Amino acid sequence: MRNVAVVIPTLRRPGSLARALRSVFAQTGALDRVAAVVVADNDPQGSAADLVAQLRAETALPLIYAPAPTPGVATARNIGLTHTDAALVAFLDDDEAASPRWLSSLLNAQETTGADVVFGPIRGRVPPDTGWTTDYLERFFGRAGPAETGLTHVTHGCGNSLMVRATALPGDAPFDTAMNETGGEDDKLFTALQLRGGRFGWAADAWVDEFAPADRATLRYALTRAFAYGQSPSQMAADRGDVFGVVKWMLVGLVQTAVWGVIALGLTILRRPSRAEALDRAARGLGKVLWTRGFEPKLYGKAMLSRAPR
Repeated sequence: MRNVAVVIPTLRRPGSLARALRSVFAQTGALDRVAAVVVADNDPQGSAADLVAQLRAETALPLIYAPAPTPGVATARNIGLTHTDAALVAFLDDDEAASPRWLSSLLNAQETTGADVVFGPIRGRVPPDTGWTTDYLERFFGRAGPAETGLTHVTHGCGNSLMVRATALPGDAPFDTAMNETGGEDDKLFTALQLRGGRFGWAADAWVDEFAPADRATLRYALTRAFAYGQSPSQMAADRGDVFGVVKWMLVGLVQTAVWGVIALGLTILRRPSRAEALDRAARGLGKVLWTRGFEPKLYGKAMLSRAPR
């Protein structure tokens, strides 16, 4: 029964895209369930087309090239979904490489828990020259969770996830393309699913490695993204019309910014590597306070395209 598709959005990362695809081709225990592997190419110039054509010779799986020329990962994911009608959809980012039993672990966890969305753990990998920030950056680009597979109340990003299409991905374009530049489209999707009574699961053995490129494996980039992550609770409360929720999260953010800001200052004076984690928490707190439009950092879409090598 071929009832699962793997969707990989990509933007000008031929080397890492090839690694991600080959990791899917090498899956064990689940390839007979794969209806399609869809590469959603977010480059207006269609730079991934030739690579996808070349890699078709390496697999018997249906490998589909889906042009998604409007920059933005929400657009890329939506277009990827239009190229398959599979009942289950696994998302893998183009800078990730899946372990051999990744897909079977996600599928087993979904069947065990009955969850609408299942997440798996991620090992963050960074270049060797990141110095005192290495441990922090590996944690930042990674994802930890429970040691055992089961239901969870914690949601994560789309990379390394499996979704039940009928319940988790409603409509023709479930990801909000208004968030192409800022990100957070997955948070919005999962918040709406929670309000509908959706369930989330954790697949403890569904490991992937995420390889942060040099231009992203920096403290500045990580803290900018941490600020953006911090904005999400306040923004989601605002989207629900929950004024008290917005006020609550802004107050939480003020305390978080003040406490962790002082801790970060002390650790910086002492030149402790742990100052990176303190700065991260302060940045997330500040995001909860400065959450309105105009403060949203542009990390994706056209901004990402401008940084990507040609």
